[in-house]
Amino acid sequence: MSSKFPVSEMACMKLGSKNDAFQRRGQAWFCTTGLPSDVVVEVGEMSFHLHKFPLLSRSGVLERLIEEASDEGEEGCVIQLPDIPGGAKIFELVARFCYGVKLELTASNVVYLQCAAEHLEMTEEYGEGNLIAQTELFLSQVVLRSWKDSLKALQTCEDVLLQAEDLNIIKRCIESLAAKACTDPNLFGWPMMENGGLMQSPGGSVLWNGISTGARPKNASSDWWYEDVSTLSLPLYKRLISVMESRGIRQDIIAGSLVFYAKRYLPGLHRRQSVSESSTRLAPVALGTSLSEEDQKLLLEEIDRLLPMQKGLTSTKFLFGMLRTAMILHASPSCISNLEKRTGMQLDQATLEDLLMPNFSYSMETLYDVDCIQRILEHFLAMDQATGGASPCSDDDGQLMGSPSLTPITMVAKMIDGYLAEVAPDINLKLPKFQALAAAVPEYARPLDDGLYRAIDIYLKAHPWLTDSEREQLCRLMDCQKLSLEACTHAAQNERLPLRVIVQVLFFEQLQLRTSIAGCFLVSDNLDGSRQLRSGFAGSTEGGWATAVRENQVLKVGMDNMRMRVSELEKECSTMKQEIQKLGQVKTASTWGSVSKKFGFKLKSQMCSAQEGSVNTQNKDVSGKVEKVKDRHGKHKEDLSAER
Repeated sequence: MSSKFPVSEMACMKLGSKNDAFQRRGQAWFCTTGLPSDVVVEVGEMSFHLHKFPLLSRSGVLERLIEEASDEGEEGCVIQLPDIPGGAKIFELVARFCYGVKLELTASNVVYLQCAAEHLEMTEEYGEGNLIAQTELFLSQVVLRSWKDSLKALQTCEDVLLQAEDLNIIKRCIESLAAKACTDPNLFGWPMMENGGLMQSPGGSVLWNGISTGARPKNASSDWWYEDVSTLSLPLYKRLISVMESRGIRQDIIAGSLVFYAKRYLPGLHRRQSVSESSTRLAPVALGTSLSEEDQKLLLEEIDRLLPMQKGLTSTKFLFGMLRTAMILHASPSCISNLEKRTGMQLDQATLEDLLMPNFSYSMETLYDVDCIQRILEHFLAMDQATGGASPCSDDDGQLMGSPSLTPITMVAKMIDGYLAEVAPDINLKLPKFQALAAAVPEYARPLDDGLYRAIDIYLKAHPWLTDSEREQLCRLMDCQKLSLEACTHAAQNERLPLRVIVQVLFFEQLQLRTSIAGCFLVSDNLDGSRQLRSGFAGSTEGGWATAVRENQVLKVGMDNMRMRVSELEKECSTMKQEIQKLGQVKTASTWGSVSKKFGFKLKSQMCSAQEGSVNTQNKDVSGKVEKVKDRHGKHKEDLSAER
């Protein structure tokens, strides 16, 4: 993301009028004015061979140091300035100012020079237009009025942090940046607007005071300052964000800046980033140096503290990336807990890939961190319950009604079922942990239990050593009445399921088939009535007879298929009855009672006979209705022939 400002030289102010009279020889600077040097100023490893009068006439500190050195009577006057802000490089500029040599004040050196001038007491008492006054004028009148220069000045405060803090420079730069971030960027550092638009040359470039800048107009958005402030150190960035919040800038804008800052310095957030995301306009600029793991940990914890605890301000993928990185860096428990709450608040916006977080704990029990996902799910359910979004709605008959409020939790339930299917093959995943996560989803959140059945089947296949009681306990998680016809067909032939569950599946599958058959007959009766009504009004035609024949054939095929399915169910029930009778021949009557209780039967063996008779009766009913439909269509055919 490039800056919104035109490329130009940094603002500067020229001081002095004399030509350059300074020369460097190794680690020493000499002033070539024709007069021999009478004072040597040592700044670190650099020495400056200068003259007393230009120095003591501008600086109170240098005046006192020169007097003290002269009073000692030592040959040659040597003074030392070990603590001058900016070091030897800045003192060189100070010396040039004292001699009246030409120099330039810029946003890159004004903070150093002002701190050095204050340190050397270069006030108006030692000469009008002294360095303190000159740097303050340039800072307030030029630097703080420009976004780019204010940012540069604030960056230089890093090296002279204590002095800049004492002089209130940091606060002023931050206030300037915060004010500009809340304002239209076209009002500072960018060509002024005219009649609601930028002044442009005939070629399309932006005009600045009538002169073409060569820059093209750009649309300013609320995130234009993200990259610029991301170059600040974390302490200064935190202070800037705090001042922006106090000025009332929107929370989503603050969150966007925090996300950009985190992505720039936390490489772990990019490990699962797609190519499309990495090529967006907000993609962070790669840094030449990376932070240590400890610094990354501190940065992540600070980002978590600064992020507003509000749903939807940041993407769920970013939050899961932060949580994953926090676990890798072993962040504080409070930080991890906060990130789990944030992801739980918007779990309905996550994807299955987001949930598949590797287990970074020292124990490494399971491949994926199932405990973390369960805590996130609990946060989501608690928030959904608190907002009233998780309460199911029922109609007058007590049936659950679909409503928009159930949509998020239904999506989460489907995603959790998919997650269970992904983690089920892990042989180290204990049954209680699998059950706890599956049972955490409310029953009303699952319109169908097909996804849960798939996860249970995968878990049973990966854990063949489970006992019968454990298998039954696991299968109690699903409701056989909420399985689709396809799932029922698969479950009825699934040898991994307990016998009791298979019997329940067959029973409810038969109920579904009965309902389907009744619906088919109802539709058939309605079609016959409407067909007779149409023939009464429009008369019989050859095209109407052909339509009736086709519909009759389709209905006949449907009835034949239904009859075959009922016959198959009858055979399955008979086979099951024979198996149960074999078990009864081996055990005593008391043992048969315990087996009946184990498989959930409240009636005795007569129940299978009754079900078989019911299936035969249903089969006869289906055949009778099919013959009735045939007679009805035959009579209709005779009527049409008589009319012809």
